Amino acid sequence: MTPPVFRFAPSPNGYLHLGHAYSALLNFQRAQESGGRFLLRIEDIDPTRCRPDYEQAIYEDLAWLGIAWAQPVRRQSEHLTEYGAALARLQATGLVYPSFESRAEIARLVAQRDGGGGWPRDPDGAPLYPGQAKMLSEAQRAELMAGGAPYALRLDMAAAVARVGRLSWEEAGSGPGGETGAVEARPAAWGDVILARKETPTSYHLSVVVDDALQGVTEVVRGRDLFHATSVHRLLQALLGLPVPAYRHHQLIRDGQGHKLSKSTLATGLRTLRAEGVSPAEIRHRIGLV
Repeated sequence: MTPPVFRFAPSPNGYLHLGHAYSALLNFQRAQESGGRFLLRIEDIDPTRCRPDYEQAIYEDLAWLGIAWAQPVRRQSEHLTEYGAALARLQATGLVYPSFESRAEIARLVAQRDGGGGWPRDPDGAPLYPGQAKMLSEAQRAELMAGGAPYALRLDMAAAVARVGRLSWEEAGSGPGGETGAVEARPAAWGDVILARKETPTSYHLSVVVDDALQGVTEVVRGRDLFHATSVHRLLQALLGLPVPAYRHHQLIRDGQGHKLSKSTLATGLRTLRAEGVSPAEIRHRIGLV
């Protein structure tokens, strides 16, 4: 029997906090208990927000917590050609199209069509893309792209869902509504998601499924805030013929007001706590992993 493979995949766009510590330690602990492997992946596809000093801090904080990971570390910025190849496969199916509107222009389009405030929104609360670019001809699209216009490459969600049919995944944890066991994927709730942009040949959704497949990840243990994104990941796995890992979405560590921790919450940064003399054992106690 092949040992399970777990991973922790932070973005170096800020310092790790207690929520990251919980997810990293939980994955590391499960890998140790099962005789599996623990991988560290650096999700650094956004060059405007990711910084080398944040990446170095990730290594330092995880080592301080007592976590060891297999080498080499996979850095997404070094594998853009692999994501580009996956994107090309999707483009060959006719399920991908370019859109050219800025965020402000999309907001105006939604406002124009949203008569009674009922425009559909994705699970994160953002309004769905209204599909304006679908009305452009191939010649118009080619002209805009050749002229250097900024664009995003979107998945035609309705066509993609029609192609693969119903999908599900096995949830060993639970979703925000207590969903567990066999969960039906609902990717249509996200609308025509972005798979890449002119300046970046990938997106979180595309790169994460490609990485998990190429690295042989069998167990995805991550925060409950990514539960609904799993629907998009299942769709991309089906379209690309990729293996499906087991999923376990865990609780989120929250602050005193009940808000999910973010990298801007400096008081909970591991780097800050370490400087204040907090021990790794105390970190485990605070997040309930004793």
